[in-house]
Amino acid sequence: MRAMIVKEFRELTRDRRTLAMTIVLPILLLVVFGYAANFNVEHVSTALVGSNTTAAADRLPDLFAVTDDVDGSDPEELLRSDQVDVVIDTSAMPMTAYIDGSALFAAQSVQIAVGRSGGLLQSEVLFNPDLTTSWVLVPAIAGLIMALIGTIITSIGLVREKETGTIEQLAVLPIRPSAVIIGKIAPYFVLATADITVVTLLGLWLFDVPFNGPVWVYALGAAFFLLVVLGFGVLASTLSTTTGQSIQTALFFMFPQILLSGMVFPLEAMPWGVRWIGYGLPLTYFIKIAHGVLLRGAGISDLWPSLLILAGMALVILTTAILRFGRSLAPHQAGRAHRAPAEHEHPRRAA
Repeated sequence: MRAMIVKEFRELTRDRRTLAMTIVLPILLLVVFGYAANFNVEHVSTALVGSNTTAAADRLPDLFAVTDDVDGSDPEELLRSDQVDVVIDTSAMPMTAYIDGSALFAAQSVQIAVGRSGGLLQSEVLFNPDLTTSWVLVPAIAGLIMALIGTIITSIGLVREKETGTIEQLAVLPIRPSAVIIGKIAPYFVLATADITVVTLLGLWLFDVPFNGPVWVYALGAAFFLLVVLGFGVLASTLSTTTGQSIQTALFFMFPQILLSGMVFPLEAMPWGVRWIGYGLPLTYFIKIAHGVLLRGAGISDLWPSLLILAGMALVILTTAILRFGRSLAPHQAGRAHRAPAEHEHPRRAA
């Protein structure tokens, strides 16, 4: 028994991924939950319009972080373009706070502040008048499903090539690594596209989620996001030699997506250090696109920054994955090249 215990400890110390899952991950989750698990938004980006903006700025509660970096004066257009979360019309008393209902947690905090303003403010919620939680969660869940399929299933599919030995057959094919990658991820891309279509349609039907914007912008954002997560799946497979390792690597990628993308906890409520991690995650930008198209009716002119960021992420991740996959094929190609002369010389020796 003692020998078995010692053996297991030795194997455990050699398996760095398992050690990371058992030691680093709990610490990471504790820190992230400790700082990110906050539903109370303390500052909401606010634009002032109307004739009394200067006087109004001094009278507003601290919750309203007034910004001058806005383009336009129409409250609905300012909210649709996601420049701010609240637009306050100062032309009359009480002032009217127009609230972006797609920013659920910020909207709830603003409504509380309006109720405590002593008649200084009245509110009107746009795009999600009843602050229905499902309207905000369903688009985010659609992105999460795509991330799960794209990352975990893709990484498992490619690692199986190593486990079954068929990667050696790929190595000797007269095609580039990029062609291999495209051939491997194409079925998963089609599968995830079907899933996102079904989930979106079910959300519209079961939860009455609106679809106010152009379908093609939503589809373009979903395509870019899928390319990013599929690239992460390929990258995870190049870092793994077994199915278990690929799942562990994919989970390291998935946990931050769930916790720090704004899906569960509002980004506005996180400390700036944790918030910037969220701004580096692809699911954050898909959620922005989904909320913009479905709830606010936003178009390409409003959502191009998020689309451009996702496109850049897809380019970087896929390029890195292809380069690493090419390196993983190199040893097999070299081994094949060394064996080839021996195979040609064998008949001559026999003769």
